[in-house]
Amino acid sequence: MKPEGRKAVDIENSINEWLQSVPKNLFKSITFDCGKEFSNWKSISNTNDIAIYFADPGTPSQRGLNEHSNGLLRKDGLPKEMDFNQVNQGFISSVASKRNHIPRKSLNYQTPLEVFLSYVNGKFCLA
Repeated sequence: MKPEGRKAVDIENSINEWLQSVPKNLFKSITFDCGKEFSNWKSISNTNDIAIYFADPGTPSQRGLNEHSNGLLRKDGLPKEMDFNQVNQGFISSVASKRNHIPRKSLNYQTPLEVFLSYVNGKFCLA
């Protein structure tokens, strides 16, 4: 979901909306970087009953999955310097859909969408 802006309240609203659209307790925690846009973390944590952690400054390795995903998104045409104010939700959704339909070895060659849906439907199995 694309936030309305980069202010803490915009990020908070977007995260809350997204977390309320997925099954409760799907995520046990979120790890943010130290950006000021995450300053409303206590409210996000309380609203969604979720633990929030912060990566140490200058240690992207503490958010390895995020860094790997960013690299994949750059391959899809989202350069690091891209101005997301000029990107609409439709474009974001199409890139996310593309990524979620690519089978991954780490998921036994299932797509992320297939694994997510099997988890939501109580049939989760990666064995």
